[in-house]
Amino acid sequence: MEKNQIIGRESEIEQFERFCQSGKSEFIVVYGRRRVGKTFLIDRFFNQQYDFYMTGMYEATNQEQLTHFAQRMSIHTGKAYPTPANWMDAFFQLQLYLQTLSRKKRIVVFIDELPWFDTPYSRFLKAFELFWNNWASKQDNMKLVVCGSATSWMTNKLIASKGGLHNRITHAIHLRPFNLHETELFLKSRGFAIERRLIIEAYMILGGTPYYLDMLQKQFSVAQNIDNLLFESNAPLRNEFDFLFKSLFNDSEIYKKVITTLATKIKGLSKQEIIESAGIIDNGYLTEVLENLKKCDFIRCYNAFGKKERNKLYQLTDLYSLFYLRFVKDYSGGDKNHWEHLIDTTAPWRGYAYEQVCLHHIPQIKKKLGINGIETEISSWSCRPFTDADGTEWKGGQIDLLIDRKDGIINLCEMKYANGEYSITKDYDKQLRERRETFRHVTKTKKALHLTLVTTEGVAHNAYWNNIQSEATMDDLFEKE
Repeated sequence: MEKNQIIGRESEIEQFERFCQSGKSEFIVVYGRRRVGKTFLIDRFFNQQYDFYMTGMYEATNQEQLTHFAQRMSIHTGKAYPTPANWMDAFFQLQLYLQTLSRKKRIVVFIDELPWFDTPYSRFLKAFELFWNNWASKQDNMKLVVCGSATSWMTNKLIASKGGLHNRITHAIHLRPFNLHETELFLKSRGFAIERRLIIEAYMILGGTPYYLDMLQKQFSVAQNIDNLLFESNAPLRNEFDFLFKSLFNDSEIYKKVITTLATKIKGLSKQEIIESAGIIDNGYLTEVLENLKKCDFIRCYNAFGKKERNKLYQLTDLYSLFYLRFVKDYSGGDKNHWEHLIDTTAPWRGYAYEQVCLHHIPQIKKKLGINGIETEISSWSCRPFTDADGTEWKGGQIDLLIDRKDGIINLCEMKYANGEYSITKDYDKQLRERRETFRHVTKTKKALHLTLVTTEGVAHNAYWNNIQSEATMDDLFEKE
């Protein structure tokens, strides 16, 4: 394996190396959202040296999939194979072929896009279960690797299987999008000479999805690249949103409806609020939809400070979806430089997108604060204006990131995007202190409350800076986790 071809993914590489040297059969599942680089990682690690490899075909019939299987068998064996009648016959053929390799030090079978084989009435999964349980799991040199982008299928039907594969998966690797550290390494490996502010600008639009980042061209600015990818006629990512959900979920429309609804309320919605806003019938299915979206890294689920589990909120955090729904979905103009012309008027979006980038990098924020070894709970808090029984008026407020620490401190985090040092004004200083005291009064907490700012280039050391207990900058977000 040429490790220098793989950017980041140190943990996943270490796991693969350990599994492959285990001296026993291994059933390894790699899952994660589409375009995140699952196949790339597996191909690079094994240098595409497989004893058998096949990939599912999107929306193909069962007969087409079986024909493809026969073709792959012919390629690997050098012999002509007829199309098997069913998957039971197919996996028996595979077993007979692999038995001829039984003296090899290691046998590697890689099945890509596994969910796409599971077409209606194909009984693919039953045959696959039999192949693993009756034979492959008993071969000490067998390394079976499968992956798929349909994360809900992978987790529900494979990892959490209640049938023949229950507890049969030896290892599951959830491959997530790049963080900023990995994104910087990725772009540098492709010859980009780009400062961190511009990397964050690209990240706020494309997220850490390697497939999208690989489309950036180093001879263009970030703004030019975004125009090329999203706003020009026939732009390659213009229709990605619809295809993304269609390829991931069978009932893609309800998933898109939930995502679109969450995009209208950037701070998040409760399940009941989603039902009311999206006009969804509450038949219990929404719980599964929300869980699948969370598994695919489209949304996050969190509790408001002091609230119970049933009061949890759901927030759209997929940066590509946020940008698409805000700027691309309803765009029908012909300006090939649309984003370059629009970018200077997008301050509110930049502020919110930067908040989301920060929420994607909480481990890095904790590292900067020196608390990465302390147990914490992450939440948010909001309160409407109210009047106490004694007539005292409170303005209420909202805090998007609370880091509640076991050492008796709560960091009240504010995330601010600025073109240079962020300067705290007299009014903002007053707002911060009032919000802190409102939080203390409403929650009755006895913990120390630290005001924390996460900015792009630091906080200006003016007359109001001393009221801030701690801070982090965009450079801190680029730290290795």
